[in-house]
Amino acid sequence: MAFNVSAWAIRKPVPSILLFLALTLLGLLSFKALPVQDFPDIEFPVVTVGVGVPGATPSQLETEVTRKVEDAVATLGGVDKITSTITDGQSSTSVQFVLEKDLQEGLDEVRDAVARIRSQLPADAVDPQIAKVNTSGQPVVTFSVHSDSLSKEALSWFVDSAVAKRLLGVSGVSNVSRQGGVSREVQVQLDLVKLRALGLTAQQVSQQLRMTQQEAPGGSMEMGGQSQSVRATALAQSVHELKEMRVPLADGRSVRLADVALVEDTVGPQAQTALVGDTEVVSFQVMRARGASDLQVAQQVRAAVADLAKQNPSIQIEEVFNSVGRVKKNYEDSMWALYEGAALAVLVVFLFLRDWRATLVSAVALPLSVLPTFLVMQYAFGFTLNMLTLLALTLVVGILVDDAIVEVENIVRHLRMGKSALQAATEAAAEIGLAVVATTLTLVAVFLPTAFMGGIPGKFFRQFGLTAAVAVLASLLVARLLTPMMAAYFLKDHPQTEGTSRMKSVYLRGVHGALAHPWKTVAAAVVFFVGSLWVMKQVPTEFMASGDNARVNVTVELAPGSRFQDTLATASLARKALQGVPEVTRVYTAVGSGVQSGGGPRAASAVGEVRSASLVLSLTEPEQRSLTQKDIEKLVRERLTQVPGAKFSVGSGGSGEKYAVTLAGDDAAALTSAANVLEEALRGLPGLGNVSSSASLLRPEV
Repeated sequence: MAFNVSAWAIRKPVPSILLFLALTLLGLLSFKALPVQDFPDIEFPVVTVGVGVPGATPSQLETEVTRKVEDAVATLGGVDKITSTITDGQSSTSVQFVLEKDLQEGLDEVRDAVARIRSQLPADAVDPQIAKVNTSGQPVVTFSVHSDSLSKEALSWFVDSAVAKRLLGVSGVSNVSRQGGVSREVQVQLDLVKLRALGLTAQQVSQQLRMTQQEAPGGSMEMGGQSQSVRATALAQSVHELKEMRVPLADGRSVRLADVALVEDTVGPQAQTALVGDTEVVSFQVMRARGASDLQVAQQVRAAVADLAKQNPSIQIEEVFNSVGRVKKNYEDSMWALYEGAALAVLVVFLFLRDWRATLVSAVALPLSVLPTFLVMQYAFGFTLNMLTLLALTLVVGILVDDAIVEVENIVRHLRMGKSALQAATEAAAEIGLAVVATTLTLVAVFLPTAFMGGIPGKFFRQFGLTAAVAVLASLLVARLLTPMMAAYFLKDHPQTEGTSRMKSVYLRGVHGALAHPWKTVAAAVVFFVGSLWVMKQVPTEFMASGDNARVNVTVELAPGSRFQDTLATASLARKALQGVPEVTRVYTAVGSGVQSGGGPRAASAVGEVRSASLVLSLTEPEQRSLTQKDIEKLVRERLTQVPGAKFSVGSGGSGEKYAVTLAGDDAAALTSAANVLEEALRGLPGLGNVSSSASLLRPEV
């Protein structure tokens, strides 16, 4: 005789009660510990290789760096596509593998391939930066630093030293990027007249500086009966020591460096700046680590920044904008929808059963199915509470009580036959068991395949499919163990005949009519099905809809060869042109790229091109304004047409708003010409509001 798990749970209720008490407690703890994110951290099979050569032109980088890197990685297994982007002094190559490729394996292979050609790259090339691409590298929160008593140099040092060290110690923080400010630099300005008089060249002075600023191991030696390591140092500890450095002459004499050059401890040329409104500030952005919670990282970072502000009363630290507000709102809305769906499901159950005891037995299935799901999400799969997992739970919340309702309804039917609650629960559970299992496995067969979808959508929907499947399986466990046991000991005996309500009478008449006219019923179903397919084709399709995150990003790009002052002036004109745009509360401007502290491919890198800038427009909350974000972006584009000499790209920076066309060829001039023609043609198409090309003009050279 087959084992009846429901009958066993009824006879021995203690194990089932203890099991679900443990699952409930652990589920609550897991729910509190699960990180909250906007989207899951996705590791795309993409590895980037960045190589910097200071002062090199794009044409020089293409032959000396980019082609060598591409040739080295092209022979790797599983490579799907290789794309490279070259700017002044920087070559970036993106290696995209097939989706089935293990990313860590691909990263190791790319690192080994680049290491083999390292000796073939220019001698002054910066060590290649190799990193994998994931979705957790976006800034979580951005702060501005301002002081009336400290200089930009002091504020920059404060951010690079005190702020970076403090925030990198916060759990979940991966990088801290400074924008604006200046960097300390020791400048050696040679006197050409004195150099000629002494027969020196700039190369000789530079070579002597390199020899002076060295540190090398010197082996080991025995001294005083002990073995000690030897280290050879030739480092200048101060600017004064550097001034006193001796530069040898051809006749055997030597001169001090200060005699032929002006040595100053100063700051480098300004190549980046940040402004909040019209006020120049030093800002920093905080990026979270993979797997960390957006909300927890932002909360801990704000607490650390508040502590730093208390310790430094002369410095004003203000939060400029963040991305966690939208994440928090999406999380709260999803949880509210989950609670609302659960309450409505319980209400509908009560309206049909008209028995509060039976309703309570059915309603218990909701929390006891959801809470164990949190436990599996954290410890079995390592998931987070993001838009997709919360969507899965919200979608299946009404399904989770289905198995329990079927069990309870059949038990109530047996009770109305005059049986005791214990007998009714035992017989009804055995009678309906196979149907409940079949229904649940059918639902699992619907949701689970989405976890194994191919392509990039499959990377996102893996968490959706597995979360929904686990919740449905948990509801089956509740329906087969806990529901019959609770019904046996909680429901009351109430033998009575089942009456016929008005709703039931209407339903039965409809069923009799459908059975009496089968062909008409089938024809109506076919018409409804075909009509549904037609309506489905009329609905616009996209991978991910662009939302309203109360922020508009504007990217400014000037022609190659533009100076920092030109970019700053153009960004100021753009900011003034955007004054008066409705619903804009603050404008943050950043010229040049920031310097990062911590890990990552751009760690401790120099600032990038000075011909680019970005403006971030903070908007009022969506529920507090009449205009949508798309309406505001349209107004921004119209205002920016008044600013000459630059290309502008307007958008929220989110998904669902970009369509990319790639042109390939060996002739750079022909590609640029074709890109310009295509850009003009696309501007005339309806529905496209932001068309820009990545084709750069040639930088002027001497």
